Amino acid sequence: MVAEEGEPTASAERAGRARRTARRAVVGRLSWGLADQAVSSVTNFAVGIWVARSLGLTAFGVFALAWLTYGVVLSASRGLATDPLVVRFSGVPHTSWRGAVARASGTALGVGGAVGVVCLGAGTVLGGSLGAAFAALGVVLPGLLLQDCWRYAFFAAGTGRKAFVNDVVWGVALVPAMLVAARVGSVAAFVLAWGAAAAVAAACGCLQSGIRPRPAGARAWLRDHRDLGYRFLVENVGVSGAAQLRAYGLGAIVGLGAVGVIRGAELLLGPFLAVLMGLSLVTVAEAARVLRRAPHRLARFCFLLGGGLAVAALLWGAALLLVPDRAGELLLGDVWASASALVVPATLGVAGAGLGVGAAAGLRALGAARSSLRAQLLASACYVGGGLGGAAVGGTAGSAWGVAAATLCGSAVWWLHLRSALRTHLPLSEARTS
Repeated sequence: MVAEEGEPTASAERAGRARRTARRAVVGRLSWGLADQAVSSVTNFAVGIWVARSLGLTAFGVFALAWLTYGVVLSASRGLATDPLVVRFSGVPHTSWRGAVARASGTALGVGGAVGVVCLGAGTVLGGSLGAAFAALGVVLPGLLLQDCWRYAFFAAGTGRKAFVNDVVWGVALVPAMLVAARVGSVAAFVLAWGAAAAVAAACGCLQSGIRPRPAGARAWLRDHRDLGYRFLVENVGVSGAAQLRAYGLGAIVGLGAVGVIRGAELLLGPFLAVLMGLSLVTVAEAARVLRRAPHRLARFCFLLGGGLAVAALLWGAALLLVPDRAGELLLGDVWASASALVVPATLGVAGAGLGVGAAAGLRALGAARSSLRAQLLASACYVGGGLGGAAVGGTAGSAWGVAAATLCGSAVWWLHLRSALRTHLPLSEARTS
């Protein structure tokens, strides 16, 4: 009788220990993700500050256009190569992971090579400092995309510490490269230095993983994951393409200096923007794990993620308002005076984007590519309309406020689509388990 009474107690204790172990594992993976993003944030912030102080407002605007173009290409690579990898190969057996990573990294290299050729051609046609910057970007794109692919691969395997080490390698390699670029003093030199350091980290990723990218496997990878890859491609390019269209439109309406001002304001929020851009390294994989183990907890996970990011963004923006002008000028030089005036709308925009990150992670974990694509296209249309409409009405400041309003509207779109997808998916999950 004692044994019978003790059995449920022992079983409950084992279940409690298992839940605590699972929570510690999640916290550990998220911690490595935050540490990795901290390194990435500091690296991106340092590059932006260095270029802004070295080149001035107009040249910084040219660098910002090259940076945003890289963001579009990176988004395409993630959609085709690494997003399907994270969704379908997080927490799988090691052998399956290795084969998938070899093909996904080969796909990323292929995207970098193909678009790099286009950038080289565009640079030749454009000429001047803008053309030189685009030509330099074409040279370094393969290494940049491969380095990003290793980060996704390591987080899919649950070994975020390797992604952290890889980003540290990139940061260390950047120091001598940027010193050389500062001596040359051109936008193209800074682009080459930034990309060369990424190539060093990409080579390190091959050693860390023991995997050689297989470009020949790209066709099979695209075919096997076309149901996710092509929708994620359009979705991701919608995000970065919207930012690119806004930047080009702002440059045409107001001038290249306005692009530099907007980029300066983004640099002030750089740590947060980098986290938002790279959180899919961790959040999609974690959301996928939550979905497999406890589907009914996915909505709560997404809500806590999005709400936490929004609150943290607001706190960061509030802290920026307290920065003295003298300290800001030491950071951004001549860019500070104009960029600091946009802290409030830029902060609201980032907070809105943070809210949407939680819903986006949930939709991707569900594999609801059609819903996430529709949400992203609507949100991107809001972004471009708000940014360019605001620029036409109120110049640089009008564009910043227009984007803030559009981002909040876009976040609402994401959550409405996640709510609809959960209503469809959860009854199916319950039916399968019953």
